[in-house]
Amino acid sequence: MSSSQNIDFELRGEFITLDRLLKATGLADSGGQARMMITEGMVQVDGQAESRKTAKLRPGQVVLFQGVRIKILPDPHQD
Repeated sequence: MSSSQNIDFELRGEFITLDRLLKATGLADSGGQARMMITEGMVQVDGQAESRKTAKLRPGQVVLFQGVRIKILPDPHQD
C-alpha cells in the first residue's frame, strides 16, 4: 500500500504562490513554516527542486512535498 497522497487544488484566479499553496492545502501550519520548508529544499515543482518561496504556480503544474502530490487545476469560475 502506498503512503502517497494526491490533492487536486482548484485555483481562484490566475495563479497561487508556492508558500500560499502549502498553507492552503494544510501541508504547512503557517506561511513562515511553508517558506522554511521551501528554503530547506523539501518542495519540488514539476520534478525540480524549487527554492523560490513566491514561485507562481499555474494550472497543469504539479507540486511534490513529502509523498504528497498536488496538481494545480484551473479556476472553475474563469472562462
